[in-house]
Amino acid sequence: MNLPTIFNTALRFSKGKTIKNRLLMAPMTTCSGFYDGSVPQELVEYYGKRAQGLGAVIVECCFIEPLGPAFPGALGIDSDKKIPGLARIATAIKQHGALAILQIYHGGRMVEPELIGGKTPVAPSAIAAAREGAAIPRALSSQEVEALITKFGDAVNRAIKAGFDGVEIHGANTYLIQQFFSPHSNRRDDYWGGDREKRSRFPLAVLDITHQMVDRAEASNFIIGYRFSPEEMEKPGITFEDSLYLLDKLAERGLDYIHFSLGHWSRSSIIDLDDQIPLITRYRQAITTTKFLANVPVIGVGGIVNRSDIDQAFDAGYDLLAVGKACIVYPDWYQRMNAGEELRLEMASTQRQVLCIPEPLWHFSLVDAMIRDVQSAGKKFKAGIYHEKVEAEALKLNIDVQLDTDRITDIRLQPDSCLDVDFTQTFEQLRTRMLVANSPYVDAIAGATTQSEALKKAVSRALSTSSKNWVLESGKDLASIEQYDVIVIGSGGAGLAAAINAHDLGAKVVIVERMPTLGGNTIKASVGMNAAETRYQEEKGIHDSKVCFYEETLKGGKYKNDPALLQQFVEKAPDAITWLAQQGITLSDITITGGMSIDRTHRPADRSAVGAFLISGLVKNLNQRHIEVLLDTKAEQIEYHQGKVTGLRVVDEYGESRILQTKAIIVATGGFSANTKMVEHYRPELAGFVTTNHKGATGSGITLLQALGAATVDMAEIQIHPTVEQHSAYLISESIRGGGAILVSQAGDRFCNEMETRDKVSAKIIGLPEHSAWIVFDEQVRSQNKAADEYLAKGFVIQGEGINDLALQIAMDPAALTRTLTTFNQAVRQQHDPQFGRTTALRHPLEQGPFYAIKIAPGVHHTMGGVAITTRAQVLDTQHEPLNGIWAAGEVVGGIHGANRIGGNAVADIIIFGLLAGEQAATWVKTA
Repeated sequence: MNLPTIFNTALRFSKGKTIKNRLLMAPMTTCSGFYDGSVPQELVEYYGKRAQGLGAVIVECCFIEPLGPAFPGALGIDSDKKIPGLARIATAIKQHGALAILQIYHGGRMVEPELIGGKTPVAPSAIAAAREGAAIPRALSSQEVEALITKFGDAVNRAIKAGFDGVEIHGANTYLIQQFFSPHSNRRDDYWGGDREKRSRFPLAVLDITHQMVDRAEASNFIIGYRFSPEEMEKPGITFEDSLYLLDKLAERGLDYIHFSLGHWSRSSIIDLDDQIPLITRYRQAITTTKFLANVPVIGVGGIVNRSDIDQAFDAGYDLLAVGKACIVYPDWYQRMNAGEELRLEMASTQRQVLCIPEPLWHFSLVDAMIRDVQSAGKKFKAGIYHEKVEAEALKLNIDVQLDTDRITDIRLQPDSCLDVDFTQTFEQLRTRMLVANSPYVDAIAGATTQSEALKKAVSRALSTSSKNWVLESGKDLASIEQYDVIVIGSGGAGLAAAINAHDLGAKVVIVERMPTLGGNTIKASVGMNAAETRYQEEKGIHDSKVCFYEETLKGGKYKNDPALLQQFVEKAPDAITWLAQQGITLSDITITGGMSIDRTHRPADRSAVGAFLISGLVKNLNQRHIEVLLDTKAEQIEYHQGKVTGLRVVDEYGESRILQTKAIIVATGGFSANTKMVEHYRPELAGFVTTNHKGATGSGITLLQALGAATVDMAEIQIHPTVEQHSAYLISESIRGGGAILVSQAGDRFCNEMETRDKVSAKIIGLPEHSAWIVFDEQVRSQNKAADEYLAKGFVIQGEGINDLALQIAMDPAALTRTLTTFNQAVRQQHDPQFGRTTALRHPLEQGPFYAIKIAPGVHHTMGGVAITTRAQVLDTQHEPLNGIWAAGEVVGGIHGANRIGGNAVADIIIFGLLAGEQAATWVKTA
């Protein structure tokens, strides 16, 4: 199909409704609804502005009942009160000649309890989703299933009353309808579950009631579409053949279209990675043998930005295309395509209001990643005074923004007799904040958000104008922005520390991060950062030594640690604590972890988990320095020629490849705990273990460096952490045991020294008959560990007012648990544990109710192995020679921790060697 045909040829649906062209706006979550799911005016404007020229707009999914919202700010169609607001959206779309289609859904087990007032989510079966922290849902009764089908019908009726031209039944994205069809989430043995035919009954029933509502309303040309996810990663899960089976049954009962749910229109199988045939190709081949699917139009989605994307997607076999992020960035996308423009998914940070993007959507990670401009302090300005208008509701004022070559020097209101006192106060507060920050990107004034945003926008316009003037006058080549002194791959603690240090030593730095957010696995760190001979220890009267720290780490690593790396690690640890404090990241409270004999684990003063605190502080420093970050960008290949680094080939989320030019690369991509195949390759006995790591911990950096001939060490040394909540794979911090908690078997007995190294404690738990244990603690431990409150909020903790009460709730013999606590409390009082020889963290008797317990078992936590480096963090090849211009830091590196990592040493490792890598890379580029 050629481009003029795409833009001009209509398509007639089976019910008779005609779409004027083949291009639609995809349904995308905006998170912008009111607390009850009703529609704000800014959302009406958002959709209306984007409807121009398109054949249709599919409005984001609306939940059909109060237990159904799967994300904050979701829209609802769960009551007649929602009809007027939704009608305003439909009218805004249709007045531009586009069809208005509404997506309807129920989140099922994907609903977070906090979104529904702390209630338990519902699902076909009481099986939690295969994702971190997922709640175990409540299985729906047969009567509730029937009631939900009726509620879907009510939602269709409301969509008709609101003036929509159709509905799209959301049977994708692992929401409730898909959950009923999935063998992973549907384990029922009644009418609604069992084999594939029975699991099809719920989606078919939803389609049937949709037709009934359409017939009742005599809306004969009302469009009915169905969105589906072709496959599931879970085992057992939906296969492509399963999807074809269901779609054919749905088509038999009447569908106007089906809508692939894909990250990219050309995506191939996520189950069979060796099969690179696009799913749309497989679909077109397969439907020739189906009875009813061949004549149902197919919508493709994902990665549609420019004309070339449109051409390729239609050539692949789609009948219509749904456009996602391009419609957010370019409300007039259709007109731009018609005019032959080539577009990039980028927005300036001053454009939110111009583009009519609701603020919650603006801060959504996928949208935020498209905001590419650099904040003011990182830019050069043409000095002068810039006049701008401030317009917000009835407020219309003029301001003067005075700029020097590198900063905002003043912001003044021009005289106006209409100024009211309230706005004058708002202005002065904002003016002060902006001048201090040298940026318009400051917090709004409470109670004056609209006026604040208008003023911030006006100042941003002045900065943008001035910056462009400077570029034009200086004759700078804009292409030079792709040239860097240092490229850091990975944005965990090691990567951020390296980037900040390299920047501070004069290097132009960019961070390349394959994930959509910053923080890496560091953000999940809980206990703290180990260091000896620090000023915080001295202030607390803790007598420690680097020699002791070295010996205990060496012993904990079973004497396999690289002695030179370990010595560097121990020597630099207190300096790293000091460097963090200089960046406003103070770790002044101190606790202890297993394998240590002295309190040397530094953590925030409020005793919260160290990871989020550390990343938050490092990101603030990153922003202050305006260091560029490329999210959703994969480092594919290091360009290395004649012994020198020349660049890094990267691939962005849209599959576009380019080379960033550089002389130095720092690899800080983390370990491989989340790469099941890699873990099992080196340690087959760990098959089936959950991992505490985030999904980006796949060993990609190790593979990247091995391609250049990098050596690896200790790859089989993989640590399992003893205390992992198994349903969520959430790590229960060692600080709980370090605060005085004990481990108890299901029989009610202690079975080990809880403060032994992780490998030894894990082995003891695995050796129990049930292969799991309970962490038991009291109110004193809880009150001294902020992490415990997080575990309570996540539902991991069972609480009892007394020991007997707790024991009964965890199916334990009350007498046995009482006896165990009595014996342990006596050991604490005597500071002597004759049972298991525990000598540390005997802080106080466990006797202050309420009492708490968390069920745990071991999980894959840390990979001690990785690439070989020098003591200055330079990567070594297999001949033990340095690879010029390449450094590595963090869990991607091997040799530091030996055969077992001590809790608290990883955070020290990432900061110490991150700083070293940044320093060495910045120094290298000055002489290379």
